[in-house]
Amino acid sequence: MGKKVRELGIKIGKLPVGKKNCITDVVGVKVGHVTLDYPLNQEGGYACTGVTAILPHGNNLFQQKVTAASYVLNGFGKTTGLVQVNELGVIESPIMLTNTFAVPAVTQGTLEYMLESNREIGVTTGTVNVVVGECNDSYLNSIRSFPVTPDHAMEAILNASTKVAEEGAVGAGKGMVCFGYKGGIGSSSRLVHVEGMNCSYTVGCIVLSNFGSSSEFLKERYIKSSTQYSSTISPTDGSIIIVLATNAPLSSRQLTRIIKRCGIGLGRTGSHFSHGSGDIVIGFTTAHSIPHTTDGVVEVRTQLREDHAVMNLLFTAAAEATEEAILNSLSQAETTVGRNGHIVHGYSFEEK
Repeated sequence: MGKKVRELGIKIGKLPVGKKNCITDVVGVKVGHVTLDYPLNQEGGYACTGVTAILPHGNNLFQQKVTAASYVLNGFGKTTGLVQVNELGVIESPIMLTNTFAVPAVTQGTLEYMLESNREIGVTTGTVNVVVGECNDSYLNSIRSFPVTPDHAMEAILNASTKVAEEGAVGAGKGMVCFGYKGGIGSSSRLVHVEGMNCSYTVGCIVLSNFGSSSEFLKERYIKSSTQYSSTISPTDGSIIIVLATNAPLSSRQLTRIIKRCGIGLGRTGSHFSHGSGDIVIGFTTAHSIPHTTDGVVEVRTQLREDHAVMNLLFTAAAEATEEAILNSLSQAETTVGRNGHIVHGYSFEEK
């Protein structure tokens, strides 16, 4: 596995980075992967795909929901659960990432996990809203063979930990292509210090990158010169799922404002949100634990003032962490061989 771009001397933005430079710098957030990498019993067939699970905290997510929001930069995608997330402003399940045709299987597996953990769902209380995002990995993966199963979704959830998340061609990122090179999972974080107060907030980002052609990639922003060849491989416009986490006390509406700035980080790499690209952001804050049931008529939450300077810093953090997470998905993804012998080369940020 390669290095994060920061280890290669490439600094993105001005804000300080968290200890792990990962979404798991937000206390309690967990990430787990299941990676499928093996030939199938068909000519040229290959499973080059996987599942990634992001858990906002390690407790019962249905019983203790988190404030959340989503934002669609370009809607050529097949997700589940985002309509209800934006209607109610909460997330109550793990956030799952996978390939396009695996959304039903991953939804089922996540649903089975949630039902096992909450026997009352669908019996003495309502149903549960499962959130799944996807990108198309069909250049490397035999997507029509449906190699991902519900069990893989449950395994990814059970694998989740607060350690530094694996990045590159792992989990849902195993078969993804970014700017014509090997993409996949990338993560980064930022610390936001509140001036005049002894407190700070963490913003963490994880991406599933699968977009763009090599001609779009603004590589000159990151290295002065390189003999890196220009790849001719490009997904069909491609997609990216961006998940942003923070511990800043925000309303769902404020979260929406912040996650919109993830598009700035995406644009800085060269993307212009292509016609056929599913560019979707999902955000949550761990500052609020919202019980599934309560006897109270009202609930009280703390949130930041809109006109405080910290909001601009959170906007900056979202843009910087997204840009760096995308670069980390490239720098840590190794050359991968998939279906029909297709090869996607890893990108080197080191000057030749």
